[in-house]
Amino acid sequence: MDPARLPLRDVHLPDPPGWWPPAPGWWWLAAALLAVVALVAAWRQWRRARRRRWLRLFDECTAAADPAQAIAQMSALLRRAARHHRPGAELLRGEAWLHFLDGNAGTDFSAGAGHLLLEGGFRPQVPPDAVEAARELARARFLQLMEAGR
Repeated sequence: MDPARLPLRDVHLPDPPGWWPPAPGWWWLAAALLAVVALVAAWRQWRRARRRRWLRLFDECTAAADPAQAIAQMSALLRRAARHHRPGAELLRGEAWLHFLDGNAGTDFSAGAGHLLLEGGFRPQVPPDAVEAARELARARFLQLMEAGR
């Protein structure tokens, strides 16, 4: 046989791989990504539930009919949150306690509503509007202290 007359065909390359099914590495990457998304969602849900629990505790404890009792409960809850945030902070007294409550945010504890927390639990009469102002300020700071805790 003559080599020029051999029935040979040209070299054919195989077809490129299809996009489905993906390689095992892509499956592992997808599973890892899904696990991370699930963990982040669970963590956020846990934080939301914890925050709601703290707000419910604060609202239940400060819902006393007597304004002086409500002020005393707010002060006690703030001291518990301060101990949670920084052990030993609950021992501060007077202006040092108010400056701690002001924190870096520069809230109004030292200016006005905070003085009600210092002495309001011992007053025979406390104005209800001052109690509400102190409650809003104390509630916000309580959440800050609890979220920034250890």
